[in-house]
Amino acid sequence: MHAEHRHQAILRRLREEGSLRVSDFAAELGVSPVTIRRDVEILADRGLVARVHGGAMLPETWAETAPADADPAAPARGRERVIGLIVPSADYYYPEVIKGAREAAAARNARLVLDISGYDADEERAQVDRMIGDGVDGLLVVPTGPRGWYEHLPVPVVIVERRPESDEMAGIDHVVSDHVHGARLAVRHLAEAGRTRLALLVRGTSPTAQWIIEGFEAGVRAAGLEAPLPASVLDTGDAGPGSPEYDDPVEELLDAVAAGRVDAVIAHPDNHALALLRRLRARSVQVPGGVAIVAYDDEVAGLADIPLSAIAPAKHEVGASAVELLVRRIEQPDAPRHRLFVLPRLRVRSSSGG
Repeated sequence: MHAEHRHQAILRRLREEGSLRVSDFAAELGVSPVTIRRDVEILADRGLVARVHGGAMLPETWAETAPADADPAAPARGRERVIGLIVPSADYYYPEVIKGAREAAAARNARLVLDISGYDADEERAQVDRMIGDGVDGLLVVPTGPRGWYEHLPVPVVIVERRPESDEMAGIDHVVSDHVHGARLAVRHLAEAGRTRLALLVRGTSPTAQWIIEGFEAGVRAAGLEAPLPASVLDTGDAGPGSPEYDDPVEELLDAVAAGRVDAVIAHPDNHALALLRRLRARSVQVPGGVAIVAYDDEVAGLADIPLSAIAPAKHEVGASAVELLVRRIEQPDAPRHRLFVLPRLRVRSSSGG
């Protein structure tokens, strides 16, 4: 079983029963206790579970059993709200969104209930129905499929990290990273570093790809740069190394770098940036001497042997802002609707001359 599936299984079991024993759950899944213990440690580091002797609990369940941590001088609080959060993955990009939402919910006397859709639109809809049936006060959702139906739910909804599909979505609040700004920021940084022949390597099937492409092209125009290739945007689709869909555009880019036609690359997501770095070094191309690299997402970019500069969406702030907006919507149903764009930041490291 893949780690992502085990993590989802652990979170579902904790949501259903509040706790689990590592040994029992390992036997149920047919894996070693060491594997489940490692999974629990990863989820605990992300703030999604609380480690206890021999097992794990939901953080809020653990808090209820730890009265010593409570402040006896704290004033009595009102009824605890319950906020549902549905994200497509708990492994990449979203852990910080979840953490920001959990901390903001706790500060507002709300309990966060999490589920993982696995990028399955049908599962996402079933999770929404279950949460509403369980009595949540509101929902935060990172949608996988069409989202117009969210306007007709009986509880307030905030869409997270997805832009409105149309003006018909005006009845739903949105909180989203401004990836157009992020890509423009990367282009400006490279242009100011003296790079003039820029290319973008992007996973075109990503929900954020169109906005990164828009920002890249706008940034190139604003900087007065000329396209170094017939197509300066190279799309790897949803493929990985070893497939023509991935290897063909990457090889085209590597050839252009070797020939001096490209002197800087923005690569999305991080793992594609790391793979590109390995292939460049295999061709003895110096980074940043021969080519500069800026990754997009900043999940693992700083861990490369040549630390990669990166555009870092403010994921924690996105999660926290989504909770704040949802609580406001619950308290003030008729308040004006919001579309909140959170600006990413540039983290300069060795790969672009930082």
